[in-house]
Amino acid sequence: MRFLCSPFSTLALLVASLSSLSNAQSGVGIRLKQIKNLVTFGDSYTDVGPGYSSNGGTPWPIYTAGYAGVKLFPYAKGGATCSNELTYRPFPPLFGSQLPKYFEEKGSLDLQPEETIYTLWIGTNDVGSNALLTGNPGTKASLVAVTDCMVNWVKVLYESDVRNFIFQNMIPLETVPIYAPVSWPNKFWTAERNSTEWSVFMRELVLSGNELTKLKLEALAPKLPGAHIALFDSHSLFADMYSNPGSYLNGTAPVNVTGAIDTCYYEVGATSPRSCVKVEGDANRDSYLWYDELHPSEQADRIVAREIAEVIEGKENRWTSWIS
Repeated sequence: MRFLCSPFSTLALLVASLSSLSNAQSGVGIRLKQIKNLVTFGDSYTDVGPGYSSNGGTPWPIYTAGYAGVKLFPYAKGGATCSNELTYRPFPPLFGSQLPKYFEEKGSLDLQPEETIYTLWIGTNDVGSNALLTGNPGTKASLVAVTDCMVNWVKVLYESDVRNFIFQNMIPLETVPIYAPVSWPNKFWTAERNSTEWSVFMRELVLSGNELTKLKLEALAPKLPGAHIALFDSHSLFADMYSNPGSYLNGTAPVNVTGAIDTCYYEVGATSPRSCVKVEGDANRDSYLWYDELHPSEQADRIVAREIAEVIEGKENRWTSWIS
């Protein structure tokens, strides 16, 4: 199929180019086609396996690498928090596992600072069940300490000559099935709870956490000469997908932002499900915002990948602001 270039699309390309040129001249952001490598950190939302995918298909970093034509170096791990010293979970945390592995391998990797961008998407497990939302014996932190940890990722990498960063904030977790006002016992939480109370508290945790990280990044940036830090607003992107699903979800089934592709229903306190339902066929699955009670769908991840790819390519992006 041929695509004709309209005056409007030509104007849009010109505006994007001028914006990128303006950023480059002011020292803010990155140049067009500057980036050749993408290094990812985070939790299950960003984990690419092997043998694991939180969306039941292809994770967003793999799509992003393809869209932007860059090499992918993945370090994110499912179940991760920022630090197990703050919010303990028996999974590889950012500090204590992912960063040490990166530093161990760094000498053998061809990652020129000018050509490489690093991204972090974390927080879902830090604020969630068995962590700040509910507490557990290993949770010693406040939201302030957790957000300090997240922002410290930039500082630690900067001290090892990293210069280009994308910080992806938390999505509106109160809309995810496990934390929604109308929810059900599931594989992630079977104990009795007040789902309305959970949803309200989660909304406050996410909004407060996102604002704290933004303010802390803005305070840190002037202390890091030569650093380019982008804040990717995952929260606003997913809020828009939730409110305007027809603009993003393109499956053949009716759009669905409250259910999930892979859903299991448990009795309160049960260790095995009462029943499970799984949507089959890619054409139907692409109508869903959520893959299961906690994770975005593959179609939602394609949207994330598309937007992050624009940032990596040095283009103007609706959901991204360059702090430095």
